[in-house]
Amino acid sequence: MKTPKVVAEIGCNHKGSIEIAKEMIGVAATFAKCDYVKFQKRTNVELLTPEEYNAPHPNPQNSYGETYGAHREFLEFDVDQHRQLKEYCESLKIGYSTSVWDLTSTKQIAGLEPDFIKIPSACNLNFAMLEYLARDYEGDIHISLGMTTPSETDQIVTLMEKLNSAERVVLYACTSGYPVPFDQVCLLELQKLHTQYDKRVKEIGFSGHHLGIAVDSAAVALGASWVERHFTLDRTWKGTDHAASLEPDGLRRLTRDTRAVSAALTYKTTDIMEIEAPQRKKLKRISGIHFD
Repeated sequence: MKTPKVVAEIGCNHKGSIEIAKEMIGVAATFAKCDYVKFQKRTNVELLTPEEYNAPHPNPQNSYGETYGAHREFLEFDVDQHRQLKEYCESLKIGYSTSVWDLTSTKQIAGLEPDFIKIPSACNLNFAMLEYLARDYEGDIHISLGMTTPSETDQIVTLMEKLNSAERVVLYACTSGYPVPFDQVCLLELQKLHTQYDKRVKEIGFSGHHLGIAVDSAAVALGASWVERHFTLDRTWKGTDHAASLEPDGLRRLTRDTRAVSAALTYKTTDIMEIEAPQRKKLKRISGIHFD
């Protein structure tokens, strides 16, 4: 089995600070030893209606502005800042990526040429975004499937096939919630995605919003070749995503454990493995009837 790639979803957990974002990249790269970090990019006046933009944040204790739009703008990095973050990732030899929430952001991030761009569950039916990435972007296209019906999933895959881009698509099993209780993680969705789309898309991944790290190793055992988890430096920080995020040591252990599980997912290469041979010679006892 391919060693799974671990994506530390920084998202907006940087609290609008480029220095905190860089600190988080450093922790993910050097301490947790992840493969990628991922941010988010929104053009808020395009994504939100005027009513949504000017409304109060639904959870005022988590807001960084007087309105939801002001809150979102406070947490937003511009394209030049994203370019800085990508360059900083490259200096630490960790991959950079971003989730995009609207067509303008899609075009901006595509211009930075990351290895992959992520379409979040909320935006996977924005077909204009999908078509742009299929036609005008050469990297891989990762798509989360939270809040998405089976028929909608098939529409997405069929569209990417028609645009000759399905071989660049990674589909993520996902339940959208912050955090998600274990009985609603629904890991067996990974098996369904493999059965239905293994030969139609590039790979199948898992995006988790649960607590702890036990579930992620099980996701790898069920065939996830990408594992994405939200990451924070402090789960008590203000913001809606911190409670469903891993702190540095949790992220480190997740990366270690998913790679260990992946390495263990093999068959024996010989009837008696090399490590077993001296133990067999020393310990094996044969008694009773022997059949030639």
